Amino acid sequence: MISQQFIGSEAKTTYDRAKVVILPIPYEKTTTYRQGCQNGPAAIIEASDQLEAYDIELEQEVCQEIGIFTSGAIADTQINPDLTPEAMMEITTNKVSQLIEDGKFVIALGGEHSITAGIVKAYQQILSEPFTVIQIDAHGDMRHSYEGSIYNHACVMRRVLDLGLRTLPVGIRSICLEEAQLIKKQQIPVIWAQDIYQQPDWGEKAIAKITTEQVFITIDLDGLDPSLMPGVGTPEPGGLNWYELTKFLQAVFTKHQVIGCDVMELAPSPDLVVSEFTAAKLVYKLVGYHSRSKKLSLS
Repeated sequence: MISQQFIGSEAKTTYDRAKVVILPIPYEKTTTYRQGCQNGPAAIIEASDQLEAYDIELEQEVCQEIGIFTSGAIADTQINPDLTPEAMMEITTNKVSQLIEDGKFVIALGGEHSITAGIVKAYQQILSEPFTVIQIDAHGDMRHSYEGSIYNHACVMRRVLDLGLRTLPVGIRSICLEEAQLIKKQQIPVIWAQDIYQQPDWGEKAIAKITTEQVFITIDLDGLDPSLMPGVGTPEPGGLNWYELTKFLQAVFTKHQVIGCDVMELAPSPDLVVSEFTAAKLVYKLVGYHSRSKKLSLS
């Protein structure tokens, strides 16, 4: 069981007072290359204890501005290795639904990327307005099925599309023929990794493609370049760097209503903490951008 608090005692608060809830989901069943993402949530939370509370960019101690509560883990395959994908989806959707109804801003920590479909389903069931799922990722994840399962991590965005939701994939640099055909058929507005390197205004162009006020952000950590984020299951060269990603995320929070986020697929490497620390700092950035966007909406 994960019992630590994200960013440690700096952010200690009660559930009722918290505006942000960190939700660990250490589920892993379908990883196809390097395994270990079920250890990701605990590693991120442990690494977060080494973060500075003060954010230089935002000029504030984020955790003092907005309460952060760390929930107990759900859908934990370390405790229940026989947990089915269907059961994981139901558990995840039910828990996230409860958090949304309690007025919490949820940041889920995976675990494999298939979890995102269960999270997004909760928002769709509760919210009356349409929303777009922004996908930071190296891979398309739009196969109908893979290795005999429609709930494989390589199929998560296909399940999101099946819900009738709009998507904006960002940083994509690896797809199969089936996915290429689907992108053309459905005219999915992919922001390819090569576009990011070739077009300085790629972020503005990407945000211009979002047609809904509300967005959900899912981050597969292999969307970052493996020189910065080596601790993932399926690393791909040519990914986003830190400032490209955070500049884009800040712009999304500024221009749209972000309803929730997840950070997925950290597979910690023994004796190499750079990936989990970077992931923890990214989560803290998401909290900070949410805090700043709430301030802007009240000003």
